[in-house]
Amino acid sequence: MNLLKPLNLLNLLNPLNLLNPLNLLNPLNPSLRHATAASSRDEAGRVPRPYLSSCSEEVAWSVTRARHGRGTRTPLTALEQASVEALAYADVFDYPLMPPEVHRYLAGVAAMPPAVTDALGSAALVPYVSRIGGFFTLRGREALVGTRARRCEIAKSLWTSAHRYGAAIDALPFVRLVAVSGALALDNVDAGADIDYFIVTEPDRLWVCRAAVIALVRLAARRGVTVCPNYFVSERALEIGDRTLFAAHEVAQMVPLSGWRTYRRFRRLNRWTDAFLPNAIGTPRPVLAPDRVKPRMSRLAEAVGRTIVGGGIERWEMRRKVRRFSGRPHGNGEARFGADWCKGHFGGYAERVLTSFSERLRAMELRA
Repeated sequence: MNLLKPLNLLNLLNPLNLLNPLNLLNPLNPSLRHATAASSRDEAGRVPRPYLSSCSEEVAWSVTRARHGRGTRTPLTALEQASVEALAYADVFDYPLMPPEVHRYLAGVAAMPPAVTDALGSAALVPYVSRIGGFFTLRGREALVGTRARRCEIAKSLWTSAHRYGAAIDALPFVRLVAVSGALALDNVDAGADIDYFIVTEPDRLWVCRAAVIALVRLAARRGVTVCPNYFVSERALEIGDRTLFAAHEVAQMVPLSGWRTYRRFRRLNRWTDAFLPNAIGTPRPVLAPDRVKPRMSRLAEAVGRTIVGGGIERWEMRRKVRRFSGRPHGNGEARFGADWCKGHFGGYAERVLTSFSERLRAMELRA
């Protein structure tokens, strides 16, 4: 839920099919160096969120050097400023962007794609932005293009497992939506990365549903696959309460695997994200997320689970887990637990992302 070399670009990109506009990626990608503190591990022994990269001094030096070579700085337009901010946010995760991605994740500015392309070519952005082939990075961070290509290649094999286990989760009782979030949603993973899932459940059965998913997580772990379902909400609580740039990226980046009707309702109820990312409409890539009919045994389990006995088991499981989770640091309120949500985002990850983003803007003197 929540944790970037000189090269022959054409030879690197074509085999990975990165020039295909249908494979466009999203800048929010917590595929970074993992924390190793034992106290931060979850039930399955995973370290849930990685540390962020730090390059503020590197960016500041590159920008200062570029300015000295060009004299007085030219004031940026709102579109140019938003373009740099989109690149700076992506840079938190060591991630360069292509122009359509800059357009999708423009910070607070609605614009047409051609206008964004023109803005990225503006002379005013030369002190801040570099172009390597079809990618844009902050100045001094050009080596990230190679990092993105390498991570995209690693992601290819991981998506096979993501679809397999996503379908298995969707077949469980009371599951109404399964979406990939985090690093893999952006094809920006290193070797050994986990698969983050955002899951929507039937109301009043979230904790029973979660218990079934955790059983599947442990089965996957025996097969060497790290599945991390770190954010559950019920259909009664689809509207996200944390209205920040980080949360807006989380909503816009996720890739639904099943439960298309629920996903569409989820996006409608979270139109507040338009204030942060007005161009991030729909899914970040073409998807097929069918509303599948549950297997017979799953339907039978749902019928039994809706009885008084099922309700008692739900309340018992919720009290047991909330009591356990309440004893862990909640990262300034980012982790939340209740009848309609289980958000296992420990360690203040969102706060660290936004702080790192602000540091980059200050290094470029684009924010006080």
